[in-house]
Amino acid sequence: MHRRNLIASAVAAIALPAVSATAQTEISWWHAMTGANAEVVEKIAADFNASQSDYKLVPTFKGTYPETLNAGIAAFRAGQAPDIMQVFDVGTGVMMAAEGAVKPVAEVLEGAGMKFDKSQYLPGIVAYYSKPDGTMLSFPYNSSSPITYINKDIFEKAGLDPNSPPKTWNEVWDMAKKIKASGAAPCGYTSTWLTWIHLENFAAWNNVPYASQQNGMEPGGVPELALNQPIFVNHFQALADLAKDGTFKYGGRTSEAKQIFLAGECGIFTESSGGLGDIVKSGMNYGIGQLPYDTDGAGPQNTIPGGASLWVFGGHSDEEYKGVAAFFNYISQTDVQEFLHQKSGYLPVTLAAYEATKASGFYDKNPGRETPITQMMGKAPTDNSKGVRLPNLPQVRDIANEEFEKMLAGQQDAKTTMDAIVARGNAAIKEAYGG
Repeated sequence: MHRRNLIASAVAAIALPAVSATAQTEISWWHAMTGANAEVVEKIAADFNASQSDYKLVPTFKGTYPETLNAGIAAFRAGQAPDIMQVFDVGTGVMMAAEGAVKPVAEVLEGAGMKFDKSQYLPGIVAYYSKPDGTMLSFPYNSSSPITYINKDIFEKAGLDPNSPPKTWNEVWDMAKKIKASGAAPCGYTSTWLTWIHLENFAAWNNVPYASQQNGMEPGGVPELALNQPIFVNHFQALADLAKDGTFKYGGRTSEAKQIFLAGECGIFTESSGGLGDIVKSGMNYGIGQLPYDTDGAGPQNTIPGGASLWVFGGHSDEEYKGVAAFFNYISQTDVQEFLHQKSGYLPVTLAAYEATKASGFYDKNPGRETPITQMMGKAPTDNSKGVRLPNLPQVRDIANEEFEKMLAGQQDAKTTMDAIVARGNAAIKEAYGG
């Protein structure tokens, strides 16, 4: 009996891979995750593949968020688009305008006999990735909110309270100067994503307009930027002044500044909540605070989602779409969302995962980890804080970054910088609208 079992097991071991190889449908997923977040992607894909035998999800890293978006567009034009592509928040307008290139997630799920119930998801996230009529266009995967991280060891060396992160921008400036002057660290403050944190979320959090037409969310008319208001000019002049002696250190246009903070060069850091994984992995003695607000604004109001969502390209087989739907159904499960949220720092996209995490005592044991959620859900969005929706927002960001870099190099002041962003940005927006 024992021998027969061994033979049967051996036959099964030989036969099964051949059967599964012919039966499985491969689903391609292009993403932009690095470091600890890439490990999360690989684990989620492996767990999904292990949970069923019909589909094999294959994740592939395609570079930074902008690089992944460009690679996907090029692949679609060449007739070689992946099934799923991770697109950062500002690519939403680009993908919405690409009619025929994408298949709305609502259609993918319905085609597979599943229904998307938006009441199960965090409202602010669902609204951002839907049409005005409520049709879900893409699947929220890694939504984030910008928050403040501090290096507690540096704070102590500078004589600052390590349990009191700055709440306002004036406090950031003052603490950064103290860190630098005390010699506790070479720099006081750094930040990733100046466009997302210091323009788009700065406007929403302080309840001031980013652009007309409800920041481009309202149909009809061509939105015009409102970024040269005094509140923006004063904010960026403060950054420019701090950059002169290195109190503020510029890292780059996207997430490059994370390495500066991880290296212990700066004491204060504004970054996506999704940057948490690498900070935890570094072993740093860190603290978390809310995104600072400006005392000249009308906030704090609410932050707007960052991170990315998963878009489905058109032109694939019904079987592939069934596989995509099965994967989206899988990552909606509460335990998967809890893992994604607790491991990466991204927001849980379902209310059930948020409630389960809260009930488990996770936030009590990990102070500050609920901050990105309460920032986004604390108040109902206003016309200034629903989000930014421009058909060419990545291009507008590039324009802003070019002008910021001139300012931080001492070539121009903040007023000149913000005026240039508005003039050049408005011309680009008008052209994108066919003007």
